[in-house]
Amino acid sequence: MKRGGKRIAGFVLLWSFLGGCTSLGGRFAPLGAPPFSLSDVAEEGDAARRASVRLVLTGLDEDQALHPARALALYERALQVDPNNPFAYLALARHHVDGADPEQALAFLDKADALLADSEVRSPGLEADLLGIRGSALQASGRVRSALPLLEEARRLSPSVWDDARLDARELR
Repeated sequence: MKRGGKRIAGFVLLWSFLGGCTSLGGRFAPLGAPPFSLSDVAEEGDAARRASVRLVLTGLDEDQALHPARALALYERALQVDPNNPFAYLALARHHVDGADPEQALAFLDKADALLADSEVRSPGLEADLLGIRGSALQASGRVRSALPLLEEARRLSPSVWDDARLDARELR
């Protein structure tokens, strides 16, 4: 087995062990926060924000339907409508982690994080998504040691979403 293969196998084994230690039929699993759902904030803000969030929601539907080019176009259109929509940047970060562009995902995540810094929407569920996407992007870029604590914290905050160390479009929607 090549060196990279051993590293991946070791990571999978460690992740499986950590998963087994915290789930055991739910006995030791943290309760966690309710997951963040973009649909819950879709009607908040001014007209531009609401229209932009609706485009993001449609983009998430396209991502879920395995139409990444359509989803990307909708996320970009959402930013044209409202350039300060943190949820468009969050969706773009999630999209680029899944699309194997982790560095771009991190850049979009930084923008979302900055726009959400003083937001009332910033809940433990949303915090879990921010941490988890960052962890996923770091992992995809080969920085596993940096990624593991973030993914574990995301899992602790929102186990129903981050138990698989991944945020799919349906879960963010």
